[in-house]
Amino acid sequence: MARSLLDRADAAATDAAAAEDHRPAMRELVPHDPRHSARWHQHDYPGVFARWNYHPEYELHLARRQGQYIVGGSVGHFEYGQLVLVGPNVPHEWLTQVPPGEVLEDSDVVLQFRHEWLQECELLLPELGELNELWGRARFGVEFTGAAAADGARLLDAVGAATGMDRLLSMLDLFRRLAQAPEDEYRLLTDGWTPQLNDPHAQEIIGRALNYVSENLTGDVRLSVAARLAGMSESAFSRYFTRASGQNFAAMVRRLRIAHATKLLLRTSLPVAQIAHQVGYANLSNFNRQFRRETGRTPTAYRRAAG
Repeated sequence: MARSLLDRADAAATDAAAAEDHRPAMRELVPHDPRHSARWHQHDYPGVFARWNYHPEYELHLARRQGQYIVGGSVGHFEYGQLVLVGPNVPHEWLTQVPPGEVLEDSDVVLQFRHEWLQECELLLPELGELNELWGRARFGVEFTGAAAADGARLLDAVGAATGMDRLLSMLDLFRRLAQAPEDEYRLLTDGWTPQLNDPHAQEIIGRALNYVSENLTGDVRLSVAARLAGMSESAFSRYFTRASGQNFAAMVRRLRIAHATKLLLRTSLPVAQIAHQVGYANLSNFNRQFRRETGRTPTAYRRAAG
């Protein structure tokens, strides 16, 4: 079957982005399809859409892989099926360690839509005002859990499979289900921080740093190397990273490592000392201290509570 003009345009944009990856990245430009009120798409990992980015649209993200997420200043481990709603201009990225050359196909499902569209709809359909609390939460980043996440994932897939009025009704069903999620089926991820929007280089610089950290999470991560990748001095990079990402470089590395450690604690029976070594800590006492700082528990207590 011949691809639509929009599909060909998306493919051309993907090819162009890959060919010009050395250029400084701007904020993600979400293409508008006149046939639809919102953009639904799937993408592979790694890929040009899987990067540190922000945009003025809301984004509902379903992960079909596992790894570490960064939403605003929040860092954590995510599992297959994680569902997160991100508000306008909240920076985000989902990182997964994959062998060189390996591609996880259709690993991310995304629905993106404009705040202006929501406002215009509410003017004509005041009943949609019931969704405003959901949009308010989105500026902090919302992770859904339990039945809300499972239902949300199913309804998100239904949006992608539908057309015309069925697609619109599927989106409204999805929004209603998420808005009605009880308090024990969602959590806010951030403090509402958003990046400076006047810096076209931020995504490229922060993206390179995050990729470097992700690729070396179990080994040696150095500020000097990240600064060199950014073409900056260590002091300039440190200040820039904090301003652009909302947290300092050392804190970002620590949180990513602890997030990886939580996965190993929950999914393996490896001794704590071995896990500490695998996430880049040569000193067990330091690992225990940093783990407790991030989670409020020692690694042993964390594993025991989850078991």
